[in-house]
Formats: sequence, structure tokens, C-alpha cells
Amino acid sequence: MKVRDIVATLEGVLLTGEALLDLDIQAACGADLMSDVMAFVKENVVLLTGLVNPQSIRTADLMDIKVVVFVRGKVPPKDMVAEAERNGMAVVATKYSMFLACGRLYEAGIHGGGTRDIR
Repeated sequence: MKVRDIVATLEGVLLTGEALLDLDIQAACGADLMSDVMAFVKENVVLLTGLVNPQSIRTADLMDIKVVVFVRGKVPPKDMVAEAERNGMAVVATKYSMFLACGRLYEAGIHGGGTRDIR
């Protein structure tokens, strides 16, 4: 799924990253704990989070995540958007909750994700 399709599916607002609109995304990670994000190792992933602090952008950059979606109507401050822009990332804000945003992306075709055997 292209970033432009993610923005449309989530009825989101692209805050930065116009150059990445045609980037293909294969998987999604929804988390507010950045340690959980670091345990999620996939390529071409979108991070969905409600954590609006610089750590979310730093963690995404460390994990080579190029697209961050802020859920629940949260909008990051301009300095965070600027940091994401410097790191070559796209930042999107959506009104949807984490649950609904992840569900909409799954319905739209992003099925790659992490699973663990809990036995």
C-alpha cells in the first residue's frame, strides 16, 4: 500500500513527507511503548502511535521507519515535524483511535505484522 493510500484510508492529514507518498508499505506496527516498536523488526513499515513526544520520532528513525501516524486526533508540535522532515520521514495525523486506524489499514490490505507464539 502506498503512503498516499494510507493517508486516504485514515482520512489523515500529511504534515510532512510529500516525497514519500509513493513509498510502498508492507506492514504496520501500532504501539505507544517505544520498546515494543523496537521489538517489531520489519521492513517498509508504518508506525501508528499516540505518543506525541520526540522519542517516537527518534525510535522510528532508529528502526528505519519512514512513516509515522499519530492517532486519536493528536498532532505533534512543529519541532517534532521538523525533526521527522530532517530524517526523511512522512508524518500523518488521523482522528481515528489506534484500534480503528489499525483495523482500517488491515481491511485495506496491510496484513504484514508481527506475531509471536505465546505457548
